[in-house]
Amino acid sequence: MAEVLGDSDALWQALVADLKSDLKLDGEEWSSYSVKAGWSFRLQKKKRNIVYLGPRAGWFLASFILGEKAVAAARKTKLPARILKMINEAKRYPEGTAVRIEVRDAADASVAKMLASLKLEN
Repeated sequence: MAEVLGDSDALWQALVADLKSDLKLDGEEWSSYSVKAGWSFRLQKKKRNIVYLGPRAGWFLASFILGEKAVAAARKTKLPARILKMINEAKRYPEGTAVRIEVRDAADASVAKMLASLKLEN
């Protein structure tokens, strides 16, 4: 995986370690639903899915399904305007609002941490 992520591998490793430590996430699982979708790494807390990480060439995707409470809480935070716009325009499913963040640098990883925290708290 380090080969695929390239320079982003350290960012991936740090984000996973921080999420496990700070949010006390206790479950993880690799899965692939289709060749087109590729592999994803799911982090959980007491079997509740918190975030899906998907490796890409040189970066990775952090995906969340946010419930109504988490979306409302996100709107009250200091998330970047582009992220709030993304949340407001995101597709809504019965399970919640789908939010996907491209993690390419430390600022993006920080946003992913904030969203994971919001998801866990709400």
